[in-house]
This record gives sequence, structure tokens and C-alpha cells, in this order.
Amino acid sequence: MTDIAVPARRRRVQLLPYLLSLPALLVCIGILVPFVTAAYYSLLRFRLNMPAMKGFIWFGNYQAFLTDSEFWNTVRVSLLYTALTVGVELVLGLGIAMLLQKQTRLNNLVSILLLLPLMTAPALAALMWKLMTNPNFGVLSYLVQLMGVHDFKWASSPNSALFTVVLVDVWVYTPFIMILLLAGLRSLPKQPFEAAALDGVPRRFVFFRITLPMLTPYIITASLFRLLDSIQQFDIIYPMTQGGPGNTLLVFQVRAYLEFYQYTNVGRSTALLMILWAITYALSNLFIKQWLKLRERARGLA
Repeated sequence: MTDIAVPARRRRVQLLPYLLSLPALLVCIGILVPFVTAAYYSLLRFRLNMPAMKGFIWFGNYQAFLTDSEFWNTVRVSLLYTALTVGVELVLGLGIAMLLQKQTRLNNLVSILLLLPLMTAPALAALMWKLMTNPNFGVLSYLVQLMGVHDFKWASSPNSALFTVVLVDVWVYTPFIMILLLAGLRSLPKQPFEAAALDGVPRRFVFFRITLPMLTPYIITASLFRLLDSIQQFDIIYPMTQGGPGNTLLVFQVRAYLEFYQYTNVGRSTALLMILWAITYALSNLFIKQWLKLRERARGLA
């Protein structure tokens, strides 16, 4: 019995790593199948309303984008939206985290309350803001009129549509940046700050020469998470403006959605998503390389 039990136990031990990696393998398959399918359809001339014209044009969809002014407008709007949202949220998130850095009951309560917008679904938040910014009965339109600004169009005007959706994005996602940076601030070693306080070092010097360099890995991590989400934004922009007015907010995800469901052009829609994937991959790779450099530098200093 003992001689039989030992090989069986050894076989179970050998199979354990494969069993533990099975969920990761299933997730990988779940990601790769849609990705490969999208890459395949991006090489086709395929419209749902004209299935007989389906055929390979290889990189024809991508080549058509090079001379398409609407495509370059999509690239510009997507990158501008990403830069504005991530930049504003980083500044506000860092400022709020600095104010709440000291662990007190009041600060802990405030940090919990500030997370409430993050618990709201972005599409629902967009609909709430759409009602609040309605020129006829919106509470924000009323408050703006009290400050002397009349007939402010919010998301219905090309001049203020980007400002409006960025405002909604900042309201929803600034708590995410805040909580990550707050965790980073509270995990920093206290010895450098205590030494600086004993020497009477100015607060500005402490912030720029001690706090900010030590917090940079957390800032890069938070920026990467928000960048990946902002450049793929759909659930705030589409409920509020459907990409308009005109093509003012025609970002990648919104344009791909319209190409598929409104124009039934599967090839162009999936080609847009593949280009979005390439841009996202390049930006995330850049951020990860910077994070690895900072980690190596920290190890060298240690």
C-alpha cells in the first residue's frame, strides 16, 4: 500500500502547478480569442448590410485611415481627453492625499466619503451630470447663472463639450488617484521627514526633493491605470454626447461603436480597435519601463 501511495502522491504534487495555473490559462484564452477575432476582421472588407461583399483587403482599412481626416481628429481628441483627465486627476488626487496624509478619525472619514463617486457606475454618473447640466432645469446651470454666466451650453456646445465630459471624469475618478497616492504617502519612511523637520528644511524643498521622488513609483502606477482607462473612454462620453456635437468628442471607442452599430462597417470598427490597442500597448510599455528604471535606481541607492 505504501509503495502505491507514494507515486500517487508524487503525481498529485506534479499536477498541482498545472491546476493552479488553469484559471490564468482560461482568462488568457478568453482574452486571446476576441483579440485574434478582431485582428482577423480588421483585414476584411465586411459590412453587415452587404455580407456578399465580404473579402480580404489585408491592410486596406489601415491604409484608408492615413488619409482620413476624421481618423486623425479621433486620435487628437482621444489623446487630448486622456492628457486632460489624467493630468487634472493627478494634481487634485495628490493635493487631496497630501491634506489627508495624517491618520486621524476625521481624515479617515473624509477619505471614505470621497470614495463615493468612485462607487457610481460611470454611465450612471454621466446621466446624472447630463440632468444637472440641462440648460432648462439643471441645478448646475442654475448655479452658473447665479454667478453671472447665462446660457452656458455645457455638453451641447462644441466649445464646452470637452470641458463638461472632463469634469465628469474628474469627479468620478479623482478618488481613485487619491486613494492610491494616499496609500503611497502613508507608506513612506518617516525618518527623512523627521530629519528635515529637525533641520528646519522648508516645506517646498521637502515636497520637491523628498516626498515627490519617493512617491514617483506610486504616481506612475496611478497614471498608468488611469491612462489605460481614459484612452478607452466610452461610458461617460457616449451617454452624454454620443461623440458630438459633430465630431467634437469622437474618441476611439465611440467611433468604433458608431462604425459597427450605425454604419455596420465591421472591418473599419475592428481596425480602429486594433489601432487603439497598439497605442495603449505603446503607452503602457513606456510607463512600465520608467517604473522599472525607478525601481532599479532605488535598489542601487539602497
